[in-house]
Amino acid sequence: MNAEKTGRVSTDKPLLTVAYLETLPDDNNRYELIAGELLVSCAPGLPHQLVLQRLQVTLGNYLEANPIGIVAPGAGAVFSDYDSVIPDLVFVQNERWDKIVANDRFVAAPNLVIEVVSPGPENHKRDFKAKRELYGRFGVQEYWIVDRENRSISIYRLQGKTLEEIATLAEVDNLISPLLPGFVLNVGSLFVL
Repeated sequence: MNAEKTGRVSTDKPLLTVAYLETLPDDNNRYELIAGELLVSCAPGLPHQLVLQRLQVTLGNYLEANPIGIVAPGAGAVFSDYDSVIPDLVFVQNERWDKIVANDRFVAAPNLVIEVVSPGPENHKRDFKAKRELYGRFGVQEYWIVDRENRSISIYRLQGKTLEEIATLAEVDNLISPLLPGFVLNVGSLFVL
């Protein structure tokens, strides 16, 4: 397999694989791989989860009235032998579901990925740089990064193999998306705490 297909990048360190990742203990940490590099984070805190819940309920209500796809929280996504992440929330159009889900996880790019940034510069860098590059490389059409500290949402859309920033929305703004016709989310409604 070539580097583009596997997502593997050249490095002097040995690359870890998804097979290795699956041997790690279930210890309340989140283990992810990006380009064969192990990323570990603690389980998300309550403020993170409340924002995530509001997003999931809002999208779920929209999809109940407009059954165009499925929203799923915290499902694993394995894009290659060296790339396995756990997005906070994904949306997949109905017609793509059977093509991108296998063995209870995503094996290809969902239409939309949403990450809620946890506190700390390492988490910020991971979501805004490493995951954005990964999702773009494997064809995620749209990526939302919810930043609780700045009370904003950054929207990225796929241009070629790169997720380019479209806008950063503040609390007073409404989020709309071509993937979700008629969907409107007031950004401030996510940040009740």
